[in-house]
Amino acid sequence: MTIESLIATPSELADSASVKTAIVLMTRVRLARNLAGQPFPGWAKPAVREQLLETCRTAVATAVPMKRSLDVAIGELGELERQILVERHLISRELSGAKSGAGVVISKDQTISVMINEEDHLRIQVLRSGFQLKKTWSVIDDLDTALEESLDYAFSPTLGYLTACPTNLGTAMRASAMMHLPALVISNQMEKVVRAVNQLGMVVRGLFGEGSDASGSIFQISNQTTLGESEEQIIKRLQSVLQSIVEHELNAREKLLEADAAKLFDKIGRAYGILQNGHLLSSNEAMNLLSLLRLGIDLGVFPDAQRCTIDRLFIEAQPGHLQYSQKGECEPGQRDLLRAVRLRSEFANFARPDFNFTNGKN
Repeated sequence: MTIESLIATPSELADSASVKTAIVLMTRVRLARNLAGQPFPGWAKPAVREQLLETCRTAVATAVPMKRSLDVAIGELGELERQILVERHLISRELSGAKSGAGVVISKDQTISVMINEEDHLRIQVLRSGFQLKKTWSVIDDLDTALEESLDYAFSPTLGYLTACPTNLGTAMRASAMMHLPALVISNQMEKVVRAVNQLGMVVRGLFGEGSDASGSIFQISNQTTLGESEEQIIKRLQSVLQSIVEHELNAREKLLEADAAKLFDKIGRAYGILQNGHLLSSNEAMNLLSLLRLGIDLGVFPDAQRCTIDRLFIEAQPGHLQYSQKGECEPGQRDLLRAVRLRSEFANFARPDFNFTNGKN
C-alpha cells in the first residue's frame, strides 16, 4: 500500500454507514506500549530509535489485521502527506514533526494505526465511525495481544504498563468519542458540560485533540484516569458519560426548536446559502457552516443520505487535503479561495432545504 493510494481512499470518519447516533461521529481507543529494557523515545539516542523503529515496524506490519498496510517512516513523507494523516486522525501532530527514527503503520481501511517512537515506543489506536466503544475495544485488545507475542512490553505488577508520561500508567488506555454538539454550543451550555465531565474524571478537547479548537462544534471526550481501573471499567464509565452528553444535546435541540425555531432554521438556511455562493471561506468558517448543515440533516431539513457528504467535507475542507488536491502548498488567502470553489461545486447539486418537514431525527 502506498501513501498515494491511502490518500485517495476516504477516511473512516467519512463512513456514516455504521453510525448508530448522528451525534457521535467516531469512537477511538488508544494504547501506549513500551519495550522492556529500552529507553523511552525522548531519551533514546538516534541509533537506538532507528533500531526500535525497525523492530516495532516488523512486528506490527506482520500482525494479521495489518496485512497490506501502509508501513512508512515519517521522514519519508512530505509535509502535506503528514498533515493529511493528522487531519484524518491517523497520526498525532507530535509524530508529524518527527525528523528521524519514527514511523507509522496504517491498516488498509484506515481503522487501525500504530505510531512508533512518538512519546512511547508504540501508540496503538483503533477508529470506528459512530458509537462503537465496545467493538473498538475488542479489536484493539486482540491486536495488542497479538503484538505482545512478539514484543516484550515494559510492565510492572504495581504500576501496570510503563509509559513515558506518568499520567498514562496503569492500563495506558485512552478511549474517546468525537461528538457533534452544535445545540449545546448555540445555547451556550458547553462550558457547563465541560465542567461536569471534568468532575467525572473525563476530559474534553477540540477536533484534533489537546490544544486544538472545537471547530464545527466537534469535541473529543476521553477518559483521564488510566491507573486503578480495568479497561472494561473505563469503557463502561465513558459509555455512560457519552450517553448522558447525547441526551443533553438532544434536549438542547428540542429547547432551541421550542424557543425560536425560525432563528435556528435561519442559521441553517444562511449556512446553506453561503456554502452555495461564498467566494472566500476559512477552514474554521467552513467547518461551522458544515456543522449547521449536519444539524439540519438531523432535524430533517435535508435528507439523511447527505450526511456522508458533510462528514467527508469535514475532512476534505482541511488545509492539508485542500492543498494536496491542488498538487502543492499555497498561501492561506489562496486556500480560502480554493476552499470556497470546492464547496460551491459540492453544494451546487445538494438537496434544497425543506423547512416544512422537521421530524427531529437523531
